[in-house]
Amino acid sequence: MTVAARPAATPRPVAPGRDWRAPAVSALFWAGALALWHVYAQTVPAYQLPPPSIVFARMADFLSDPRLLSQLGVSLGHVGASVAASFVVGAALAAAPAALPATRMLVDDRLTPFLNAFSGIGWLFLAILWFGVNSATVIFAVTMVLTPFAIINLRTGLRELDRELLELGASLTRSRRRLVVALVLPMLLPYAFATLRTSFGVAWKVTLTAELFGGAGGVGYLLNRARQEFDTETIFAVILFIMLFVAFAERFAFRPVQHALDRRFRRD
Repeated sequence: MTVAARPAATPRPVAPGRDWRAPAVSALFWAGALALWHVYAQTVPAYQLPPPSIVFARMADFLSDPRLLSQLGVSLGHVGASVAASFVVGAALAAAPAALPATRMLVDDRLTPFLNAFSGIGWLFLAILWFGVNSATVIFAVTMVLTPFAIINLRTGLRELDRELLELGASLTRSRRRLVVALVLPMLLPYAFATLRTSFGVAWKVTLTAELFGGAGGVGYLLNRARQEFDTETIFAVILFIMLFVAFAERFAFRPVQHALDRRFRRD
């Protein structure tokens, strides 16, 4: 009598995000980092490295003091305005060769390399001379640093458009506006989102430097004052606030949108 062999059981796939090991490892890492920070802080003066308890207390002061909290809002305004301005300027320059082919060499071979190589500190010092020490200086300097990211990303997206799909769309309508709205912009959406995502992270780094030297407000301005007064706990509190803000924006804003884009374009 022959007994049929049972087929091997197919392993059940593990749902993404269900693995408990990654959060556990992350929690252990941060607990170890805080413990190491606390232990080392006991061996050096507080003005060099304050213990975590003092820094967390200073962060609580930020949240309870409207004057200090408003400085975080000023920096957020600088970042938002710079990202928006650099995206608009970069999009216009990236689209110029498509609308006017004669400008291709100017944008690709001259303007983009120049902007990409120009020092951010150089833009900041020029802005101080032109506009003085104010928010316009910060926004201008950060915008000029971010603009090459927008140009390069969007120019890459324009080069990689599906030409066959564009030819099909051109055969179905004579309206250039409808062609751009219905085909070009949706295909450029991943590149535009990548531009905004990259610019947001870089903007915080550049904004701190711009506010440190050329700003009359914002967290960089607070860092400059804290440096002069050896207020180390304020410096650490500001740095932690920025890290948390960028991490939360990545986790709860950019990453969900990225997953939605991945599902849409994978399905398409």
